[in-house]
Amino acid sequence: MLAKVTGYALNGLEGFRVDVEVDLQNGLPNFTIVGLPDAAVSESRERVFSAIKNSGKNFPATRITVNRAPAELRKEGSYLDLPIAVGLIKLTCPGMPTDISDYILLGELSLDGTLRSVNGIMPLLISASKEGYKKFIIPDDNAREASYIENVTVYTAHNLNAVVEHFLGKKELPVVEKRNYYSEDLELSYPVDMSLVKGQAVAKRALEIAVSGGHNIIFIGPPGSGKTMLAKCIPSIMPDMDFAEALETTKIHSVAGYLNKEEGIIRMRPFMTPHHTATRTSLIGGTQSVKPGIISLAHNGVLFLDEMPEYPRSTLESLRQPLEDGVISVSRAKANVEFPANFMLCGSMNPCPCGNYGSKTRVCKCTQAQILKYKSRISGPLLDRIDIQVEVDSVEYSDLVSDKQEENSATVRARVNRTREIQRERFRNEKKVNTNSDMGEKQIKKYCVLSEECEYFLRNAFESMHLSARARSRIIKVARTIADMELSENIMPEHILEAVGYRILDRETL
Repeated sequence: MLAKVTGYALNGLEGFRVDVEVDLQNGLPNFTIVGLPDAAVSESRERVFSAIKNSGKNFPATRITVNRAPAELRKEGSYLDLPIAVGLIKLTCPGMPTDISDYILLGELSLDGTLRSVNGIMPLLISASKEGYKKFIIPDDNAREASYIENVTVYTAHNLNAVVEHFLGKKELPVVEKRNYYSEDLELSYPVDMSLVKGQAVAKRALEIAVSGGHNIIFIGPPGSGKTMLAKCIPSIMPDMDFAEALETTKIHSVAGYLNKEEGIIRMRPFMTPHHTATRTSLIGGTQSVKPGIISLAHNGVLFLDEMPEYPRSTLESLRQPLEDGVISVSRAKANVEFPANFMLCGSMNPCPCGNYGSKTRVCKCTQAQILKYKSRISGPLLDRIDIQVEVDSVEYSDLVSDKQEENSATVRARVNRTREIQRERFRNEKKVNTNSDMGEKQIKKYCVLSEECEYFLRNAFESMHLSARARSRIIKVARTIADMELSENIMPEHILEAVGYRILDRETL
């Protein structure tokens, strides 16, 4: 006897259909699972056996073979516990419909038959809906995540018996109520607000420019000058995510297992700040199961590297390709997967190992060789990809105790939104270009026409600072953002000069 049930499994961020074929044959009791399963899939045998028995159903004492096609693709995780169990029950329970191929079943089984939530429900359902599937049965703990997917009917079940009763026509499973992302007017709460940052007018200006154009930024300054606090303010001044961005970000966090099941969707832009001991693999993704790394979890948000020179050089160098392309390709023996990694990089560093180089009040104890060695931990090619390099001075005591009301994040975010809207309108016909930082050479020539005076200043900077072609392009893109912030249609000489002024590390190499 043969039964077929349809499930789905993940390959990176995309789901693929898995035909679960359950076959019963005469012979000694045996339960075999084939179809390139991993360890978690192989362990399904014990979970399915106990779940069926403890749900009061008959488990066939015969030779059982379960095939998960296609056999050439490795199946990972516990998504397919439910399809296997339902396939076995179809063969032993009278009244079960012979054809349920219009349903996609997903879920992990507990030993008592309860359905446990699984990671990656959103990308699985999106992939299946693109293939024409409209009916899904999932664990009830995944309901919130599935509620944002349109044009599908999603049933939720608490246990295996509820699924069987649904197919027997005794009691229909509850349907997930659809939620509208934009109708939920939720006030996002950020841990740090720009109004808490005292003084630092230059750094605040640079930070607003960076967020307005999606540029990478690094703060250089002594300990305690506010570099980390400035970085933590970034999400509070970034534009709110639209539904497409929220879905894309949620898919990544769902697959990685970091999604809050109660919320079901990511609304606040991610802010990822890995410890300096983080491995290269944890940063770019991979491991044995090919999961997204920290830079993919920062997609559509911020990757903050505090004290960048303390990170291993190989770890930092792995950022070069995703900073250019906005994606990271992870190749392992089992799979070759591409994850999105379009993030804003924010870094911080001291001016020297002791942190007092250039200080007005403290004496630096480092030798020139130590300072050069410290700064050289960040390679030139990586610094080339950081558009804005700004010095953060120590905060004066008078600024700390001042009653002056600093601008809050909401005020700054309003200006950022205005600047981003200018860019959206400019690039509405450009593919994969949303902000000024996304521009390639083709877009720079089209949208960043420079006057003779601008070219004069830029040429002088290029020659005197020994800049690369990439650095020149990034200066122009920053100047374009400054012009947009000032509602200027053309890039003016003062915009070029300000953009050049944010290449402090290039100036220090002279």
